[in-house]
Order: sequence, then structure tokens, then C-alpha cells
Amino acid sequence: MIFDGHGDIWTDVTCHVMDHGERDIFRKYHLNKFREGHVTGGIFVIWIDPPNDKDPAARSKQIVTSIKQEMVDAADILNFVTKFEDFEKGTKAGKINVVTGMEGLSQIGEDIDQIDYFYHEVGVRHAMLTWNEANALATGWPVDVNRGLTDVGKKAVKRIQDLGMVMDVSHLNDKCFWGVIDLAQGPIIASHSNARAVCPAMRNLTDDMLKAIAGTNGLVGMNSMREFIAEEYEKQDVEHLADHIEYIADLIGIEHIGLGFDFDDYLGGETLSSFSGHLDSPSGKGISNEAEAKNILEVLRKRGYSQEQLEAVAYKNFYRVFKEVWK
Repeated sequence: MIFDGHGDIWTDVTCHVMDHGERDIFRKYHLNKFREGHVTGGIFVIWIDPPNDKDPAARSKQIVTSIKQEMVDAADILNFVTKFEDFEKGTKAGKINVVTGMEGLSQIGEDIDQIDYFYHEVGVRHAMLTWNEANALATGWPVDVNRGLTDVGKKAVKRIQDLGMVMDVSHLNDKCFWGVIDLAQGPIIASHSNARAVCPAMRNLTDDMLKAIAGTNGLVGMNSMREFIAEEYEKQDVEHLADHIEYIADLIGIEHIGLGFDFDDYLGGETLSSFSGHLDSPSGKGISNEAEAKNILEVLRKRGYSQEQLEAVAYKNFYRVFKEVWK
């Protein structure tokens, strides 16, 4: 079993629905890869994808409409998780367990009551304040390194945690990261970020950041994107992603590591080019899509990690956070 803590599947579903009038998208384009890679669940995020970020509210409505349609079309293969007990039900039924998350909240403006809407009406159980943009709540890297959480952003962090949603700090600039940590009421995650000491990309986390997340009993999900594995192209592969796991495990413990691959092999060029310089293969060699997700565990197994440790990284650490946070 593998739980992928970050994926843009809902974006792909929406593109197929809105651009081509298709239905039953996950079954057609993703199910086989998930099964081949032993991926039994994940966080599928609502993400305002470029160039649709010019009107975040309108795009958000399209995504929600597409999700609700997919929930009907794929009811026999997808299990929509809104409480911890749903994981066991989905696993027993042989379905993919889907947690709906939000990669940024640009669509709500300053109206934090919309967070309640997404929680109650859409089933969202996870949220980030921002993607790569600056919005009414916070600032993502690399827009403005000096802008921290706004007053409304601080209220949003509180609302997210009060509702019992998982608070995610991936994409925040450093100042906003520490603003969220200061407001932490429980486990905080960075769903798809690596170690900055191993690869100095600013989307990765410093040692102090990693320790701060561990201090909340949270976790860091390992990101397969090439730019966040290594600077040198020839090192952007599954072996060097495993180096991040080893480094973080030595620093804060294996119990604070998960997998948040951020696979984007299915995204279109205009969207992908807004954040990746590798349009042919945005993720590292040997860890390029869900079908190869299992490879990271095999590398760790060969390096001497026990079955218990592998299961912790694969899904149990994420499950622990969900069980503690969700109400």
C-alpha cells in the first residue's frame, strides 16, 4: 500500500471534462498506473491551474462540478474519504482512497467562510493557503520573500485547524511558513517538499523547518519533481530522492516522512511550463509517474530499511496525521 500525499488528478479530470466533454476520467487515464505502482490512495487537490488562474473563482466552480461528476462515474473504483474510518472501508472494497485537498485558496479572496463551504459541501479535508502566487492570505515562493501571513491569512489558518482539516505548508515562502508554525494547534504537514540541505531549491525545507514540522508531530511528503531532487540533471532520479529520505530520517525520524510525489506527467504544456522546465519528464528518472511509485520503497529496502519503516513512509505516517487531525 502507498498513499500519495499530493497529486493533481482533479485538475486532469477537469481538463478532460471541460475541454473535451469526457466522463469517467480516472478509470481511463489513471487507474492502471495507480494499480501498477501499488498506490492505494492519495490527496487529490483542487488547484487553480494556469492559464485558468486569471479567474480563480470560476475555475474553482468548474473543478468542483467535475469532482462531483467523477464521484458518480467512478463510485465503483474511488472511495471518497471524509473521516478516518473511510480508509478501512475503501481498502476492504479494493478502491482507491481519495482525500480531497486544496492547493491554495486564491479563489476565496478574503472570504474565509468559503473554507466552511469546501469542508461541508465538497468534502475537503486538507488545505494550503497558496500555490506559487501571492493572494489575500499568504505568499508562495518565489513571489515576495518578505511578505508574511496577512491578518485574514492568520484567521484562515485558525479556521482550517478548527474545522479539523490538515494544514499544509508546501509552497509557502519562508516567512509564511513560520507564520503557520506559530499558529499550529496540531500536526502540520509539507505534503510535497524535500530537504534544502540535499538540494538547495527554495521550495525545499531547511533543517529548522523540518524540525519545526516534527515538533508538531507532522510530516514531510517526498516530492519527485526533478528540480527538488537535485541540481544536476543526471542526479534527478529515484536514488537521489531516497537520499532526501535518509537525510530527513536521520534529522527528525522516519515517523515524520511520507510520500507526496506531485506527479505531473499528464498535465498539458502551458500548465506544466508555468512551474517546470522539464516538459518531457517533470519527475525524476525511475520515479516519473504513479506506476513507478513503488520504486522508492525498493530503493529503501535495498538500503536496509525494515518492513515496518517502509510501511510508515508508504502510508502509515499520513494515516497517523489524519487520525489525529480530523474531527
